[in-house]
Amino acid sequence: MSEVQLKDALDTLKSTGVRITPQRLAILEYMISSMAHPTADDIYRALEPNFPNMSVATVYNNLRVFRESGLVKELPFGDSSSRFDFVTHDHYHIICEDCGKIVDFHYPALDEVEHVASHVTGFQVNSHRMEIYGKCPTCASQTTVN
Repeated sequence: MSEVQLKDALDTLKSTGVRITPQRLAILEYMISSMAHPTADDIYRALEPNFPNMSVATVYNNLRVFRESGLVKELPFGDSSSRFDFVTHDHYHIICEDCGKIVDFHYPALDEVEHVASHVTGFQVNSHRMEIYGKCPTCASQTTVN
């Protein structure tokens, strides 16, 4: 986990008047170190041994605070559970249609999409989102074996 990312995130929360509780800190540290795009339930299960009095609702409420502060993005992909991504830079996602695994990737040429869309349509573009779907290497190898 990057100490710089944690310090920056804590500074962001403090600047918006958010109090740093032990639960918030633990959720934030988990989000920064997780590359798995966890659900709120995943985070709850990972932290529950150290925070037995913390509820899933507490995790959801803190993720909402982080989302409103711009630290976390909610990703409503695939299954009915939202996944959460600690935001460090603009990037895209490729999602396995079998197991739901989500992997980040960046492709600089895609940054031009907003400019072109604005130029062609006259829209003022605020953001864009792109997902690519397929089978991860693990699921693809299991398919060929069966």
